Amino acid sequence: MNREKLKTIVLTHGGANRLLELLAALETVRIVGVFLETKTEPERKFKEKIKRSIRYDGYLATAKKFSAKVFGSETNGAGESKAVRESQNDLENFAEKLNVPVYKVEDYHAESAVNLMRETGADLGILYGTNIIKETVFSIPKLGAINIHQGLAPIYRGGPTVFWELFNNEKEVGITVHYVAAKVDTGDIILQKTVPLQYDFARYKLDYESFFGDFRTSLKEPSAQLIAEAVGLIASGQEPRIKQDTSLGKRYRLPTKSEKDALLRILKKRLKEYNS
Repeated sequence: MNREKLKTIVLTHGGANRLLELLAALETVRIVGVFLETKTEPERKFKEKIKRSIRYDGYLATAKKFSAKVFGSETNGAGESKAVRESQNDLENFAEKLNVPVYKVEDYHAESAVNLMRETGADLGILYGTNIIKETVFSIPKLGAINIHQGLAPIYRGGPTVFWELFNNEKEVGITVHYVAAKVDTGDIILQKTVPLQYDFARYKLDYESFFGDFRTSLKEPSAQLIAEAVGLIASGQEPRIKQDTSLGKRYRLPTKSEKDALLRILKKRLKEYNS
């Protein structure tokens, strides 16, 4: 008897073209919907935006950012929003070529979006670059949902990817595919792999933001490959489920300005050692 195809939905903010391509190539899988969330940043009051900006970027960067808004210049945030929109449009066109339906929703947790997901009759949800998803959403598919986390769970949960590994002088970065649970990055692990982490002082000097951008881009292909492999295992009923020991490691958060400054001091010291 032929086994029915695993019906999947993909929740993403964009950039999942390669994942869709890999999933579409799996004979045991059918993508029944791609859900693009158009509101990728939470709404915050102006005062809260100022406080967060000072906490994470410092007073000088905050002053530059908000003065740019006053005088009509494009800020980094505006540039990032534009890039997200372009990525979503590109993904929508790509999905159309694969005959995969795309649903643009403002908020995954809105009643209208929840109803659309239910109507797909999905067996499995796949989170690929989203904000935190609540149980009201990740529990909709019959088998729940899985997530790609660029970190070696449970040691490195949360994020951002690469920053804390570099801060802690790790020699590798993990990629983890796990089931989604109520607490961030704590669900049962299906697959993991690691990739070497070596800061390129010759190329980047102390420009660690550029290094982060390039390194994270290099993680896209192995991440897509790993999650497609995990979906294939789930479709065949052969996926492992490894319970996480969350007493190991910790959940990391966005680095504050003082933590970014600390990383810069660490890199300056390592750069001296590199040049000596």
